[in-house]
Amino acid sequence: MRLFIAEKPSVGRAIAESLGVTKKNKSYIECSDGSVVTWCFGHMFELAEPDEYTPNDVPVNSKGRKIWRFDELPIFPETFNLHPKNDAKEQLKVIKQLLKDANEVINAGDPDREGQLLVDELLEEYKVKLPVKRYWANAQDSVSVSRALNSLKSNDEYTSLGVAARQRSYADWLVGMNLTRAFSIQAKTLVTMGRVQSPTLKLVVDRDKAIANFKPVDYFRIFAEQCVKENDGRFSSELMTENLDCTDEENRIIDKSKAEEIIAKIKDGTGKIISFKKTPKKKNQPLGYSLSDITAKASSLWGFSAQKTLDVCQSLYEKKLTSYPRTDCSYLPEAQYSDAQNVLDAIKATCSELSELVEGADLSIHSKTWNTEKTTAHHAIIPTMQAGDFSALNDDEKKVYNLVSRNFISQFYCVHEYYETEILSKIEDYDFRATGITVIKEGWCCCFKKDVNESDSDEDSEVNSKALPDVNDGDLTSCVNQQIKTAKTKAPAKFTEGTLIKAMENIYKYIDDEVSKKLLKDGDGIGTSATRAGIISELKRKDYLAAKGKYIVSTELGQKAIGIIPEKIKSPVLTAIFESMLSRIEKREMSENDFMGKQKKLVEDEINKVKGLSIAIAPKKEQNISAKFKCKVCGKGLIRRESSKNKGVFWWGCSGYPSCKQTYFDDKGKPKYESDSKGTEKK
Repeated sequence: MRLFIAEKPSVGRAIAESLGVTKKNKSYIECSDGSVVTWCFGHMFELAEPDEYTPNDVPVNSKGRKIWRFDELPIFPETFNLHPKNDAKEQLKVIKQLLKDANEVINAGDPDREGQLLVDELLEEYKVKLPVKRYWANAQDSVSVSRALNSLKSNDEYTSLGVAARQRSYADWLVGMNLTRAFSIQAKTLVTMGRVQSPTLKLVVDRDKAIANFKPVDYFRIFAEQCVKENDGRFSSELMTENLDCTDEENRIIDKSKAEEIIAKIKDGTGKIISFKKTPKKKNQPLGYSLSDITAKASSLWGFSAQKTLDVCQSLYEKKLTSYPRTDCSYLPEAQYSDAQNVLDAIKATCSELSELVEGADLSIHSKTWNTEKTTAHHAIIPTMQAGDFSALNDDEKKVYNLVSRNFISQFYCVHEYYETEILSKIEDYDFRATGITVIKEGWCCCFKKDVNESDSDEDSEVNSKALPDVNDGDLTSCVNQQIKTAKTKAPAKFTEGTLIKAMENIYKYIDDEVSKKLLKDGDGIGTSATRAGIISELKRKDYLAAKGKYIVSTELGQKAIGIIPEKIKSPVLTAIFESMLSRIEKREMSENDFMGKQKKLVEDEINKVKGLSIAIAPKKEQNISAKFKCKVCGKGLIRRESSKNKGVFWWGCSGYPSCKQTYFDDKGKPKYESDSKGTEKK
């Protein structure tokens, strides 16, 4: 029996449908060729908690958890233990039984590191010695599934992906568990940190500080409307300030009286055309959407959070309408070009409002998006060749499917062509510039509604939106109107979840050191397309970040936390080096032992540093530590506190928190001590 193990039920069902379903069971499907398809629910195992690796004589709190102490740090497991997740145990029993009847296994995890690992670790756990092949598909439509089934390869070709994923999880555990404990002990409050979440938090904190410290400055822009005397052609132009002696270091006029002097000189003045340029320009079709691209777009258009965009894309993927969403690639393999007509037909059948655009598509056009050499493990997000019921989609799914479809259709429209016109003129020895755009061919731009138009725009320009008249060098002009417009320098823009995702992807732009910048630019940023949304959600859950309208901002707690997190941990350079090493593991150029040795050295160094620090993350409150009542676990004085939820109800907590989290009920102003060493309350 050939056993397929898919990452999730939807993938399993897609495979089974392609093979021919004969019998459906709760946990697996039997197929007409004798194969059986079963599935996981993502990762079925999780790493053991640190308590499992620390001595049994460590004191415990009332919940039976060992208290945090420097004595046990750093925690370096000789072997990392895996345990079945509680909600996975029933399915694991089914898979284990099916493996006994199998003579071949197919790893049908998602096409990435984590997808490889979650099935591989299951096979390792059950010591499977059977031949194993790999199923690799970027979409769940019938054509993609069929092709993947006909091109199975040995799983051995992909195992290094799983090894890299496993080492990533181990390293994240070592850094997160050890340093969170060390800093929390010193700060006497919970301080969580990680190699991706800390640099991400720093991005937002730094941006919020720059905004808070920004001092807007008034400056003055001078505009002149000119008329060419011979043909009465009119155009608006702006004063060029680069060579003026009345500007600041950024070539801005900040003294209004100087601006007024210039206005007085050019009023009703005579001008002359210095140069006229009318340059034909072309703008290629937009590249396909990576997950970060569509996240930024959805955030801009509809205020979607990163997690919401991922969830919608995942839903469309599971409904077989779009391809695999966790991709960092904006290109498409040329081998799939022959599928274009089928994809367009599916779009037309699914979304009738796009029918006219589909009909106008020209399959002889070959955009630059089709580039096999630039395609990674997962290509750009595109519609599949499978039609669906558009009316059955929710509003968010309709929006995203429509956007992805328009992007795909646009690949089969000609390039956008226009004239870029520039007029340089001089009025009373002052230089002016006007720019304009004249569209020649709308091309692919017609595929996008106004609110999703991909064309560039200069929001600060007030003279480039209209076509300019044709003029000649040397033509005389008259200044028929002139005005001063007051402007203010702008603070950096607050992050949205979409722009934060892009910043994580392009983290090199926020680094000054040139060596590190190159390293980061050559990599994939911090996090992955699959994890970035989750990182932001986790920072929000911990109250380090918060949503304010469509923007994402740092909280007071997040700002204080980033202030004490070591520079090495909150710097994206560490992650860049980290990801570079994982790539080497993936290519079998670096051993697991070498990688893990470097992670342990990092943890040891940072723990040794923090031991001598005095850390305060929050204002110290007056604490009435009892000299009479002591914690029965660690011996430190207790503090009587009032419940935040029930006024007049009190409880006792250990002054050694967070290393000791022992609590006691209050009994008429005295702690009600527990009856055993584990701190079980008397009832």
